[in-house]
Amino acid sequence: MVMATGIVSLSAQMLEMPRLASALFVLNCVAYVSIWTLYVLRIRWFGRAVLHDLTDHQRGPGFFTSVAASGILGAEFVLIAGDYHVASALWVLAIVLWVSLIYTILTAFTIKEDKPDLQAGISGAWLLAVVATQSVASLSALVAPHWNQPYRLMINFFALSMWLWGGMLYIWMISLIFYRYTFFRFSPGDLSPPYWINMGAMAISTLAGARLIMNTADAPFLLSVLPFLKGFTVFYWATGTWWIPMLLILAAWRHVYKRFPLAYDPLYWGAVFPLGMYAACTFQMAQAMHLDFLFVVPRIFIYVALAAWLATFWGLCRTLAGGLRKTSRKAE
Repeated sequence: MVMATGIVSLSAQMLEMPRLASALFVLNCVAYVSIWTLYVLRIRWFGRAVLHDLTDHQRGPGFFTSVAASGILGAEFVLIAGDYHVASALWVLAIVLWVSLIYTILTAFTIKEDKPDLQAGISGAWLLAVVATQSVASLSALVAPHWNQPYRLMINFFALSMWLWGGMLYIWMISLIFYRYTFFRFSPGDLSPPYWINMGAMAISTLAGARLIMNTADAPFLLSVLPFLKGFTVFYWATGTWWIPMLLILAAWRHVYKRFPLAYDPLYWGAVFPLGMYAACTFQMAQAMHLDFLFVVPRIFIYVALAAWLATFWGLCRTLAGGLRKTSRKAE
C-alpha cells in the first residue's frame, strides 16, 4: 500500500498535481507508521509465525516491501516535503533492512532441507527483491546531491552499484519466472496480482537509471559510463513496456475467459505500484534524456494508476468496514 500510494503521489508531483501529491503523501505517512506498528506487534506476539513466513518461498519475498516502502517514502520527503533529514533517516533504514533481508532470506532458501518445486515455490513476488534493491539505488541518487564531497561521490557510486546488482538479480529471477510461465500448468489462481511486478521491477530500474544520468555533474565517473547508463535505462524501460500488453492479456484471460472473481485482495496493491512507477519512470527518463515525445505517456498513465489506486483503496475501506461490523456484532 505504501509503495503504491507513494509512487502515485510522486507521479502526481512530477506532473504538476501538487494538491493530489501532498494529500497522498500525508496519507502515506499515516499508512507507513500504522503498518510498521502492526509489524512490530506481530513480531512481538507471533514471532515464530513471522520467522516461518520469512523463510517461506512464497511469503518470504513479501518482506522486501518494507525496504521499497521506506525508499519510496524517502523520495517523497525529498521531492514533496523537501526534508532531507527524514529522507536520509529512511535511506539508512532502507539499507539496513535490505542487508538484513537479502542475506537472511536467500540464505534460508539455500540451506533449508525441505524446498518446494519451482511451480509451487516461485512467483512474481520474488521480484520484490529487485524492487527493494532499486528503491535503495533510486533514493541514494536523490539524497546524494545533499551531501558534500567526497560523500556525494561515494553515495553515487553506491547507487550505481545497487542499480547494477538489481539488474543482475532481475535477470536471474525473471528467467525462472518465465520458465515457470511457459513450461508448467498455469491456473487463474496462480496469476496473482504480484505478477505485475514483472513490469514494476523494470520500471523502478528505469527510474533509478534516469536519476543516475541526472547526477553525472556530481560524479565524474558516471560521465565516463554515460552511454552505458543511457543504453541500459532504455533497455529496462523497453522491457517494462513489453510486459504491459502481456499482463493485460493474461488479466483478461483470468477474469473474463476463466471468470476468476474480482474481489479485493491486499495483493492488488502489487498491481497498482507498477502502473504508478511506469508513469514516474517514463517521465524521469524523458526528462533525463530529453525525449520530449515520451511525455504524453506519463500524462495518460497517471490517470490509469490513480484509477487503480482508488479502486484498491475503496476495496480496502469496504473490507475494513466489514471487519468492524463483524467485531461489533460479536461484542453485542
